[in-house]
Amino acid sequence: MINPLKQGSTIGILGGGQLGRMLAVAASKLGFKTHIYEPEKNPPASQVANKVTTAAYEDTNALITFANEVDVITFEFENIPETALNTLETIRKVLPARNALVTSQDRIIEKKFLEELGLKVAPYANINTQSDLLSALATVGAPSIMKTRRFGYDGKGQVRLKEVDCGNIAWEELGKTPCVLEGLINFEKEISVIGARNQSGEVVCFDPGENTHKDGILHTTNVPAGITTSQRMDAVLLTGKILNALDYVGVMGIELFVTSDELLINEIAPRVHNSGHWTQNGCVIDQFEQHIRAISGWHLGDGKRHSNVLMTNLIGTDALDIDTLSKDTSIGIHLYGKEIVKSGRKMGHINKILVDN
Repeated sequence: MINPLKQGSTIGILGGGQLGRMLAVAASKLGFKTHIYEPEKNPPASQVANKVTTAAYEDTNALITFANEVDVITFEFENIPETALNTLETIRKVLPARNALVTSQDRIIEKKFLEELGLKVAPYANINTQSDLLSALATVGAPSIMKTRRFGYDGKGQVRLKEVDCGNIAWEELGKTPCVLEGLINFEKEISVIGARNQSGEVVCFDPGENTHKDGILHTTNVPAGITTSQRMDAVLLTGKILNALDYVGVMGIELFVTSDELLINEIAPRVHNSGHWTQNGCVIDQFEQHIRAISGWHLGDGKRHSNVLMTNLIGTDALDIDTLSKDTSIGIHLYGKEIVKSGRKMGHINKILVDN
């Protein structure tokens, strides 16, 4: 029997960025306290959490103290060191569980896992050596994208190859680290599904959103996506299949390519996801509350959409013109409280309610 967390319990969150911030806000709405663990000083989540531990993930004593002060642990990003998990899991439950992290942290492991489920991914080849590189270029060819197997995000850790002859330069640019070469897909659009599964195995998915990118960073997510009813159903069903195969607990983002005749999975993210921010203004229960419900042993909320929404990321100086943003009464403004504005840095997002004509 699952005992749901009681009000006043403390949820530990690894990572203090904007996702940790919004998880902490959602937790507070449900009567929970939050404790952030973050190596950097004054992270965005520190402005809304009950407590913050500023320490490295290699600091065993800090990890032990943190784990003993919380009732369950979750995270806002995938690249948590294995040694840190080894320490934390001896004291407190970490959700989603380690198998989801292991799967998503390495692009090759992730692709093989998806293929074993009978799901489709883009053509790919593993690169560990110069010989692997030559073989990958011969089989996958170009145009293609070379990505590091680990630690890539928002367009980082990847190089696009226009020609096969660019392969050596790309691999050197990525530090000759283990990589994967992915064939480019002639897709019609990219969509994503935000799905949730709780400790009882209950699964709820939000409507697929249609994504556009700029400079490798998500720019907008439009809901509903311009796909057929059959495509929408298939996307939701494969999301549930992945969640169940991992015995997953929490929210996950699934990015998909839509082609003329099939859906291919780009990647999975075992956490709340940027393309799910639209749920904050388009649903009664958003992705952040859904995640807190799932890891706390609660029933999941209704994932139905009550409004059409266009989510737009505010990058760099986009978030500074508050006067213009606030004049539009049809948008929900979500700013992350980051002190330093940088080019390419996510500073916030807006959700514009769209009228369905």
